Amino acid sequence: MHFVNAKGILSGSGGFYGMNIYRGCTHGCVYCDSRSRCYQFTHPFEDIEVKQNAPQLLEKALKSKRKRCMIGTGAMSDPYMHCEEKLKLTEKCLEIIRDHGFGAAIQTKSDLIMRDIDLLDEINRSAKCVVQMTLTTYDDDLCRILEPNVCNTKRRIEVLKEMQARGIPTIVWLTPVLPFINDTEENITAILNECVKAGVKGVIDFGMGLTLREGDREYYYAALDKHFPGLKQRYIRRYGNAYELPSPNAWKLTRLFQSVCRENGIMSTPTECFNYMRQLPEKYEQLSLFEE
Repeated sequence: MHFVNAKGILSGSGGFYGMNIYRGCTHGCVYCDSRSRCYQFTHPFEDIEVKQNAPQLLEKALKSKRKRCMIGTGAMSDPYMHCEEKLKLTEKCLEIIRDHGFGAAIQTKSDLIMRDIDLLDEINRSAKCVVQMTLTTYDDDLCRILEPNVCNTKRRIEVLKEMQARGIPTIVWLTPVLPFINDTEENITAILNECVKAGVKGVIDFGMGLTLREGDREYYYAALDKHFPGLKQRYIRRYGNAYELPSPNAWKLTRLFQSVCRENGIMSTPTECFNYMRQLPEKYEQLSLFEE
């Protein structure tokens, strides 16, 4: 990893801002879109760029905002990758969010988030905190291939249940669904059943498929050659160089997904889930006006 002093930390406008404390990732997920060349990485993806002044930048940014809102992190780089265990920059930024009365929406695959569960609980009690977990495959052996350097799905489900026990709302990213690999009714059903048990608020699905771009495609195909010999050629014959690669089972899996969510009162569209994550409770906004 290497350290930089960033010029800014928040992006976005209106009632929601995002931040990335790190650039790159060490989880090693074979399908990671963040590897795509369009993001213009100037360093190896596993050589994590650490924005060492992120807490100071966030402190300054939040002090200047009169209206409280939600702060999201994890869209591009996991805030709980391995270096966070030592550096604790995510923890420091969450403390600043709590101290200034803002809300947080955190996306991760790592159970390191459990280190900060008391802090997340405090944010959720004073404002709002939403924890998002990516679940792609229920099979532990397959999970070790697809997401080799991070905790498996079973452990992530335990984290969701721990958040539920604290009253911290959760969202699951059921994506990507990889054609001919994890695109089975058995896999999707198993994950959705666990989502129901964990009381998740919503599940995000982008059409039961995968997207590949330059940079990401090469890395993914190399993984297919290593772990699923012959499958790359099958992809090329079916999809060519397409950006969107829907599963052949997409229609059937989508019907299953929508049915389970509908029967259990779970939000099932990206719009619903994103709107929920970006909204700070109105009652808190009203209280903050009097405090100011």
